Amino acid sequence: MSLSIEQLQAFVAAADTGSFSAAARRLGKAQSVVSAAVSNLEIDAGNALFDRSARYPVLTPAGERLLAEARVILERCEHFRGVAKSLGEGVETRLVLAVDELYPEETLGMLLEEFSSRFPAVELELLFPLMEDVSRLVLEGGADLGIMWRQEVLPPALGFHALGWVPMQILCAPEHPLAGQRVDWEELKRYRQLMVATRSDSEEKMRLRVAADVWWVESQWVIVELVKRGLGWAFVPWHVVANSPAAARLVTPPLAFQQQDWPVAMELVWHKQRPLGKAATWLRERICQQPLPRAPAASAG
Repeated sequence: MSLSIEQLQAFVAAADTGSFSAAARRLGKAQSVVSAAVSNLEIDAGNALFDRSARYPVLTPAGERLLAEARVILERCEHFRGVAKSLGEGVETRLVLAVDELYPEETLGMLLEEFSSRFPAVELELLFPLMEDVSRLVLEGGADLGIMWRQEVLPPALGFHALGWVPMQILCAPEHPLAGQRVDWEELKRYRQLMVATRSDSEEKMRLRVAADVWWVESQWVIVELVKRGLGWAFVPWHVVANSPAAARLVTPPLAFQQQDWPVAMELVWHKQRPLGKAATWLRERICQQPLPRAPAASAG
């Protein structure tokens, strides 16, 4: 079997438009050329694709089945052209982005939707390390860009751009001793705190530690589930609270020592000595331009 792109294009155009003449107009070719391409495709495929007994050609069952395959082949051809064009323009073939869960996933999704439209041929890998694990990945070459909460001491080899603040809500279960009362600092120290954990010991992971008894968890989302089960209290990013089904019944006790949520600063990091390609450069600039969304007012439980 010897197929050509032109044959598949004629076949799809004829099926879409309902006639060989209309397909010819769409493709900018003579009707005889389109008819011949479809006829040759039928010979090569060993199946009649159209029933020509009526005024207008109608797809046969074989034609309907092979039409889906033809569309896939043509779509992959377009993808091939896009990849080739990107390579010719110096766009990198692959990009790794490391993102702390503190960064709102809706904002991330919007940015990556734009990225996909602009660089459809770039293979993207998303990693979700925590805190300084993000900067370590970028420093060691495991990621091209990183979005993380601000490190007090950033390695000098990394460049950075401040992105804004993510409010953290204090949460506990309705049955927890902290619920239903005005909580002071000493009360927080008395009960187990659930905290995100990096895979290395550092001062960064201790920044929001209050209680003497701590469970370390490598996921904000799992922390919410554990809080729901009364296993401790936690500071949780507002967007995780808003989007986690487990957070529906959780409460935010009022604090006697502070009237607002605890904000954490976010920043974008990259390696100064490692040149970024066109796709990574565009994404870096776009992330820097995007303001972080405001958290809705938290209601006290």
